[in-house]
Formats: sequence, C-alpha cells, structure tokens
Amino acid sequence: MKILPSFILFLTIGSACLFESCNKTAIPRPYGYFRVDLPAHAYRTIDTLNLPYRFDLPKNALLISRKAEGEMFWIDLYYPKLNASIYCSYKPVKGNLIDLLEDTRKIVYKHSVRADGIGEKVYDHPEKNVHGILYDLRGNTASSVQFILTDSTHNFFRGALYFNNVPNKDSIAPMANYIREDVIRIMESFEWKR
Repeated sequence: MKILPSFILFLTIGSACLFESCNKTAIPRPYGYFRVDLPAHAYRTIDTLNLPYRFDLPKNALLISRKAEGEMFWIDLYYPKLNASIYCSYKPVKGNLIDLLEDTRKIVYKHSVRADGIGEKVYDHPEKNVHGILYDLRGNTASSVQFILTDSTHNFFRGALYFNNVPNKDSIAPMANYIREDVIRIMESFEWKR
C-alpha cells in the first residue's frame, strides 16, 4: 500500500510536465559558428630579388612561390590558421592593358550569380605609379575580395582571396574582413621595382 501514494505522485508530476511541454511553441534557432580569435595585424616588407614588386606581407601569412606554365612571379599568400589564400598573379603589360583589365572584370563578375552585390573602389598612388581597383563581393561567393594593381605601362598584378571550404558568408565574415584589411595594406604599400 505504500507504493501506491508514490505512484500517484509520480503520475501527477509526469502528467504536469507532459501538459506543460505541449503548451510551448518551438522556436527555430539560428546556426552558431565557432569563434575565431584573430591576431593583431602585423606586417613585414617582402623584398626578394626575383620579384618585380614589393609590399608589406602580413606576418601570419606564408609567401609561397607558384609555378604556372609560361608565367613568372606568381605567388600565393597562405593563411594556415584561417585556411585561406590570396592567389596573386603577375603579367607584364605589352600593349595589352585593356585585355588584362577586361579579363579581370570577367573573372570578378562571374561571381555575380552568387553575389548579393559587387563593389568597386578605385585606388591611386601616383607617387609610386601604382593604380588599382579593390573589388568587394558580398554574399556566398567563392571569393569575397579581389584586387588589381598596375603602372599602366609595364606591370599588372592581380590578387583574389579564397577560403579552402564551402563559402558561407556568415561563418567566414570575420575572417574575410580581417584579410580584407591585409589586402588594403598590401595595396597601400605596393611598389614596382622595375
């Protein structure tokens, strides 16, 4: 007989919990992403004898020389902790500046299918004879930042930021903004050596 009152108590508490849980409406929660601790920006000037340009390299990026068929002076700036790279290419200008600019524009605007918008910001540093454009691609694009630099007569340099994972603007936004600041520093410190 002593078991019966505890059974009634258990049944009463269980019923109350069951009815209480039925009254609440389920609310979907947004996805959460891991927090990434980004280091303070720090730079060092790269000035190797075999490159026709120099700029301030982020200290947390590795400079990797890239071999491309028939091309020279191509490099990658690899961010191992962020799993990202800025792929950089160099072309000598031989009366084909319009073609190089148009090729870049086509490459950038191929992302318009996935982009929410593409912003262009002109960069001009006449004292160093460096002129360029910074492209900001918003949305779930494969590349969120691209840029070009040229002296209009001899040299053309292009860079594009890519993350080595599926693009998701919400998860990579802090890292993309962080690297965007590095890209701006690269553009501001860029100089031709020839």
